[in-house]
Amino acid sequence: MATDITILDGGMGRELKRMGAPFRQPEWSALALMEAPETVRAAHQAFVDAGADIITTNSYALVPYHIGQERFDTRGLELTLLAAEIARDVADNAGRDVKVAGSIPPLFGSYEPENFIPEQAPDIIKPLIDGQKDAVDFWLVETTSSLAEARFAYDHLKDTGKPIWISFSVSDRQNAGDPVTDRAGEPVEDCAEAVLGMKGVEAMLFNCSHPKEMKDSVTAAKKVIGKRMPIGVYANSFKVPRSNKANNISMIDEDITPPAYLEFAQTWCDTGATLLGGCCGIGPEHIKTLKEGLR
Repeated sequence: MATDITILDGGMGRELKRMGAPFRQPEWSALALMEAPETVRAAHQAFVDAGADIITTNSYALVPYHIGQERFDTRGLELTLLAAEIARDVADNAGRDVKVAGSIPPLFGSYEPENFIPEQAPDIIKPLIDGQKDAVDFWLVETTSSLAEARFAYDHLKDTGKPIWISFSVSDRQNAGDPVTDRAGEPVEDCAEAVLGMKGVEAMLFNCSHPKEMKDSVTAAKKVIGKRMPIGVYANSFKVPRSNKANNISMIDEDITPPAYLEFAQTWCDTGATLLGGCCGIGPEHIKTLKEGLR
């Protein structure tokens, strides 16, 4: 396999749940940050020990959708600062070069582009940026379900002086030959064209979708992007069909073992992806297998 592969970490929420950390909906991974931040540190460390070159801040659920408006208003910035501080400390003490990605999540719920409210979004993204900008190496706009979400995040991040990566979540198709789209139904090719026009965006990725959707996603993006920026994948291991609502905890597909996930990842690499990791349900053992298998 290629030697220029960068390994990302895996899914924080499911890893916290597996560890026995405080975990429930709607708070998701934010609950551990509030009640047992040492478990967040331990989860980051587990991914570093597995070989991750990049760890992502545990700020994904620090939005009103998950922690409620009142708690967001009173503690949002404080918790975001804490999430960034923990990730930075783990990376700085890794004994090798480990980067920190600052997570910018969907502001109104994962897989729900129809709920994006531009008028309310600035008040949500501001503490996420302010709390992380001094600690992270770059921004990772995650589980982006529409071009509207991507463009909004970009407009608020472009002047921070940090590189930006944008990662789209793609829809589960009924037929393998159907066009691959984001969750708003917009073709991946259109997403790639948009990303290319955003100065300061240094990578396009796909995340929080089933592994079987990723090869075609990379292929479609690669046709547009070529070699102008790297393409990445960090899939989940949810069963399909699954609920499209983030407040429902989807079942994990136990067939997506570390060796099985590596097989998927090898096809993504063969198609042109060079940034590889995992999302929900992909744990340190999967990341270790990627690190060793894609070396």
